[in-house]
Amino acid sequence: MIPTEQYLRHVSELLEKIAGERANIQRAAVALADQIAQDRLIHVFGSGGHSLMGAEEVTYRAGGLAPMNPIFEPSVSVQQGALRSMLLERVPGLMTAVLKLYRLQPGEVIIIVTAYGVNAATIDTALEAKRLGLTVIGVTSAHTANLLPPEHPSRHPSGKNLHEIADIWVNTHVPAGDAVVEIPGFAQRVSAVSTICNAFALECIVAETVNELVRRGIAPPVWMSANVPGGDAANKRYIEKYVGRVRYL
Repeated sequence: MIPTEQYLRHVSELLEKIAGERANIQRAAVALADQIAQDRLIHVFGSGGHSLMGAEEVTYRAGGLAPMNPIFEPSVSVQQGALRSMLLERVPGLMTAVLKLYRLQPGEVIIIVTAYGVNAATIDTALEAKRLGLTVIGVTSAHTANLLPPEHPSRHPSGKNLHEIADIWVNTHVPAGDAVVEIPGFAQRVSAVSTICNAFALECIVAETVNELVRRGIAPPVWMSANVPGGDAANKRYIEKYVGRVRYL
């Protein structure tokens, strides 16, 4: 099978598996709808490296929910250096300190999206959010977490896994090692899937949240693309409402 066909087959199978997580996706959607009904923000953290793109995916996104409040910590972003990101996402206590800047409140919801769910940035965020009384929604895969030895350097010192801490867990089914395509004559698999899986799971949660809001008779606060006629006008009310509340709007 040629590489493109391999990749398509693997991704298609993974998306089918994620869609099969509908019960937990709906649980997450109910939690988000409850927040929106109370005019609260929904915090989203992509815990370092490429997982950060999960938080970007749902921030000021056409067809996305307006009250998404991303937690963008520059030190764990690849834009500040890929190796720097990897090293700092492993530093215990970093995100515990960073979260103080966001004034998280009891009863709020935070989505933590990450490929593996084991590093210090992930686990510190989950544990601190739980300590503060937030509902934690984990969007992550258990495959690598369950296989990774307790002493592995990428692990949080506690050895905990996000999928075990989260109040609601949507399994993205990302395989250990992330890459899925096999090239004859080359021993290592190529072409990662975690970003696609993370984005798909998040957008499923968005769709189910909007469906839940409509079912309740609540007008969903959804962004329109600014690149279509009427987009700027439609978005104006949400910009006025959330500027100053959503930190990175």
